[in-house]
Amino acid sequence: MNNDLIHDPNGGMPRLLEIMRRLRDPETGCPWDLEQTFATIAPYTIEEAYEVSDAIEREAWDELKGELGDLLFQSVFHAQMATEAGLFSFDEVADGMSDKMVARHPHVFGDESRDKSADQQTRDWETIKATERAAKAERGVLDGVALGLPALLRAVKLQKRAARVGFDWPTTDEVMDKVAEEMDELRQAEDDAHRFEEFGDLLFVMANLGRHMGIDPEAALRAANAKFTRRFRAIEAALAEQGRRPEDSDLQEMDALWDAAKAVEKAQKG
Repeated sequence: MNNDLIHDPNGGMPRLLEIMRRLRDPETGCPWDLEQTFATIAPYTIEEAYEVSDAIEREAWDELKGELGDLLFQSVFHAQMATEAGLFSFDEVADGMSDKMVARHPHVFGDESRDKSADQQTRDWETIKATERAAKAERGVLDGVALGLPALLRAVKLQKRAARVGFDWPTTDEVMDKVAEEMDELRQAEDDAHRFEEFGDLLFVMANLGRHMGIDPEAALRAANAKFTRRFRAIEAALAEQGRRPEDSDLQEMDALWDAAKAVEKAQKG
């Protein structure tokens, strides 16, 4: 056990790896950490990735360093469990990522020209990734789109893959028509199971509409969530000035306060 390294404030990556190893030590480690598995840690990994994204979206640069550290720790945790199981080490993770980046950037690390557009680089990137998928025996168009992705993000990735082979509406108008069709089918659904299915279809086609319009549906929904939060807090603040809470109000009054908050936001935007 390297206690000097663990307490070295400038120990960098080796220090973090040693701390993780100690946390998982069967005799002296942390009971909680020892109980964890890939499956139990995975939700935390997803949560930490979102917290990084949230800090960036809020431009909270003072928080970003810590959030990136939390996300890095997730990789270290998974790699330690993999090492214990004889699967791979953290160094192998880092080397594999380095190999991938070198292979995917022949215009930087190889002899290909850098004199090409961003669109051409994107096409080249997709060609390289297709070759990688083929090497993994992922021959289906949709193979390799991770099941654990957020549903809206996965929907867009599935649609993009299908679009590459021509399975896509040519214009946004046709997607709009499909949205209307799915809305009608949702209205006509007669039981919970049918409504569940049609609601999913509507969300899927809305994700496709966003893709056609160049809108990230996940980002758009996050922005809508933030807007709802701002305006509802404005309702709470307005009621608090009267010594009241939302449960002391009614829909008509809160709707009027919502419209007032909306008007203030529009005025502030100029």
